[in-house]
Amino acid sequence: MKYTRIYILLTVLLLLTACGGKQAGGKVVTVTIEPQRFFAEKIAGDKFAIHCVVPSGQSPETYDPTPKQMVQIGRSAAYLQIGYIGFEQVWMQKIRENNPDLKIFDVSQGMQFMKDTEEEHQHEGHQHEAGDGHHHHHAGGVDPHIWSSIEGAKVIAWNTLNAFIELDKENTEYYWKNYNDLLAEIEKTDAEIRQLLDPLADRTFIIYHPALTYFAAEFDLTQLCIEMDGKEPSPAQLKQLVMTAKEHHTKVVFIQQEFDRKNAELIAKETGCRLVVINPLDYHWNTEMIHIAKALADGQTD
Repeated sequence: MKYTRIYILLTVLLLLTACGGKQAGGKVVTVTIEPQRFFAEKIAGDKFAIHCVVPSGQSPETYDPTPKQMVQIGRSAAYLQIGYIGFEQVWMQKIRENNPDLKIFDVSQGMQFMKDTEEEHQHEGHQHEAGDGHHHHHAGGVDPHIWSSIEGAKVIAWNTLNAFIELDKENTEYYWKNYNDLLAEIEKTDAEIRQLLDPLADRTFIIYHPALTYFAAEFDLTQLCIEMDGKEPSPAQLKQLVMTAKEHHTKVVFIQQEFDRKNAELIAKETGCRLVVINPLDYHWNTEMIHIAKALADGQTD
């Protein structure tokens, strides 16, 4: 009798596990970066699980997926790509070839893209060495960091809404409600950022990797970049950057967690700027956007 009960219990557990795995496998959508997961989860609610490929703390310019992640992508109902980021430039074609039935949506569709400009110490064709020998780059000099702006967030949200409606038309009303809630959250974030930044007199900041191009354009700021062509700057370039920063009365140097702090610390010391760690790839998109704006505002009061 005892063994019969154990057998029944094990059978039930196996059935529940099988059902749960089947449901999760059929209701998963994959995204490239954590901010996308934020937008996708807001709209998908409890209808889809969202899987993110590039882990927190890793650069999507140079990241290569594990074999396990490639299998997870293949089991997804769809893939939402962000557009022109290095990871996708290298891997999307392989993902398509390996998964011909996978639905792929580009959530950057309709975005007015900006190009890297030398005027702001940015250069076309950023290249990075990946672990497998690939050169990850921004295709055609296009800046891919559209999520670091209000307009980019709205574009991503709109395209994400339409993707979920196409995947699951029966719950269209549900996705629309979630989308409208998200849009209100984006508008609130915009208002908070403008309240922080509108009074600024000195509107220039330094950043290691040019991740805030759209943010700078949107809020009338000037972005000076330490990274040159995806490489460490030369002593001459560092000297010129310090001179430019002093001319613009720059108060803040941003450094992202996935990059080396050495040159950022050096420039902060030479210019008297505050060194602030930011994470534009953070899952909590709205919190991080406000954190960046607050760092710029606080710099004016030092």
